[in-house]
Amino acid sequence: MPRATWNGKTIAESDDTVVVEGNHYFPRDSVNADYLRESSTTSVCPWKGTASYVSLVVDGEENTDAAWFYPEPKPEAAQIVDHFAFWKGVQVA
Repeated sequence: MPRATWNGKTIAESDDTVVVEGNHYFPRDSVNADYLRESSTTSVCPWKGTASYVSLVVDGEENTDAAWFYPEPKPEAAQIVDHFAFWKGVQVA
């Protein structure tokens, strides 16, 4: 089962991830919201749409913009609505 970990904690775990461009997208309900902090950062993907970012905070340490999601993806990426992906040192295995 894919698991996202950072700073020794499990951030997300699910056997129902969606893999897009090599990234596991975890369903929102599999992500531990206690570790998420809002961010104002966004980016645009030509085929997926506008991504929003969240930072991770674990044991007082922050990993800025370490997760992203597409609140309103384009139709071609509809399968990742309400799913989170990770980077910046977050281990997904």
